[in-house]
Amino acid sequence: MALDKNQIAKRIAQEVKDGYYVNLGIGIPTLVANFIPEGIEVVLQSENGLLGIGPFPTESELDADLINAGKQTVTYAKGASFFDSATSFAMIRGGHVDMTILGAFEVSEKGDIASWKIPGKLIKGMGGSMDLVAGAKNIIVAMMHTDKEGNSKILKNCTLPLTGVKCVQKVVTNLAVLEITENGFKLLERAPGVSVEEIQKYTEATLIIEGEIPEMNV
Repeated sequence: MALDKNQIAKRIAQEVKDGYYVNLGIGIPTLVANFIPEGIEVVLQSENGLLGIGPFPTESELDADLINAGKQTVTYAKGASFFDSATSFAMIRGGHVDMTILGAFEVSEKGDIASWKIPGKLIKGMGGSMDLVAGAKNIIVAMMHTDKEGNSKILKNCTLPLTGVKCVQKVVTNLAVLEITENGFKLLERAPGVSVEEIQKYTEATLIIEGEIPEMNV
């Protein structure tokens, strides 16, 4: 039973600590805002100029002028602030973001990430991802373990243009939680009902397995 996108986001939300300033990338990472654990205070930052993102809005809360970097409508938390993009990137480049959660096309066992371009496909540009992986103190990737053809996206070496080099600490996929070490991906947790053998089958990179691997709490 592989995780769906909401379950991936829910598992990643468990990595967020009290007092963190966190940037959420486009796609699955934006869903993390809905699963911040109770009892902790986290400030979510959007690179288009919002500090203090709240959960996604209900129909009665919709405000077309209030969007995140992915152009999705959002809410804002008490004490939120709005500012220009230059100020937002000064925060990011200045190392004031504790954690960045973003999606990826590929991640290598060295911690390299490819998240912005597939050759031959029309793109608007890299956006803020290169700044985010260079400026944040802790980088977690939310992604599917394989592509639509079943090919691994957890690789020895990335094949697509890189966004950042040796910068990712942890990856949460629909199959597993993986930590990047000097010797490769260390398997920390597996999705409920997914076997270690299945994760190995769909992982092209070196996979380190030590002892009994627990199921994720999602």
